[in-house]
Parts: sequence; C-alpha cells; structure tokens
Amino acid sequence: MWSRSSRYTVMVEAFTTDLYRYALWLCGDRSLAEDLVQETFTRAWKALDQLHDEQAAKAWLLTTLRREHARTFERRTPEQARSDFDVTAIADPHRALDTSTEAFSVRRALARLSVEYREPLLLQVIEGYDCEEIAQLLELSATAVRTRLFRARQQLREALGDPRADAGLTERQP
Repeated sequence: MWSRSSRYTVMVEAFTTDLYRYALWLCGDRSLAEDLVQETFTRAWKALDQLHDEQAAKAWLLTTLRREHARTFERRTPEQARSDFDVTAIADPHRALDTSTEAFSVRRALARLSVEYREPLLLQVIEGYDCEEIAQLLELSATAVRTRLFRARQQLREALGDPRADAGLTERQP
C-alpha cells in the first residue's frame, strides 16, 4: 500500500500537464491557469482520502479544477472579468504558437463557440474523453453531451465556411 504522500506525488506528476492545458483553455490566462492547477492540487491533497478509485483520479481532478475556476469567477467583480479569450493556447500551451492562417481560424472559431458547446468538444478532442465521461464531468446526460458535440461541430463548420454546413450534409446526430 502506498503512503498518502506517494499517491499524491504520482498524481501530481501524472496529471499536471493535462490540468494546466485544461485550465489554460478555461481561463485563457497562463498565470491564472497556474494558480488554478495549484489550487486544484491543494484541494486534492486535502480530500485525497475521498478518492477511492485511482482510475478516476484524472476525472476527479478535472472536475475539481472546473469548480475552482467557477469559484474564481464568482469572487470577481464584473470589471475584473475577461472580455476576450486567449485563443493562442488551446491545443498545447507548451508548443511554439502555430501562426498559420488555418490554425488561427480554427482557434478563433473555437473561441467564438459558447462555453456550453466548446467545453465538451475540447474535452473530447484534446483530453480524449468519451461522451459518458464528459457527461459525468459536466454533470449532464450523455444525450445532452452528444447534442452539444453535434452542434459544436456544426457551428465550427459554418464558421470555417465548410460547404457541407450550407448544403445540409453535416453528420447526423448520434
């Protein structure tokens, strides 16, 4: 049996990059993303004994981070809220920025999606979660997640000028 500090250390080493990428996507600010990750791990340390299934650690941490992000913005006054989204760090914040027009267009289109559509799409595409896992993380039904994913893709096609979006040739909703 591993000690509490060993379990925690393994968890930090395994999930820091994923948590940072998700936090950066949520807030669009590198400094705030680092603070969110730090606070998430602080909360994780305090509640580590509540984690009974080690396989669920990543989902547990992402949910904690998402809630901490919400708490951060609950405490802010409207003047402090960000009005724009930093689209430059959506995929991999550690990689040099891709300055191609196509990549910029995709990032801008993603940033323009409402959070209710953008969040499940990025959880699926960047983090690799399936619909059931996203549903648990976002506290939605799997059907709601599939609907949001379908609409997010449809809106991206429209924003990027995909001819299939105008011709009604978009994929059918599962």
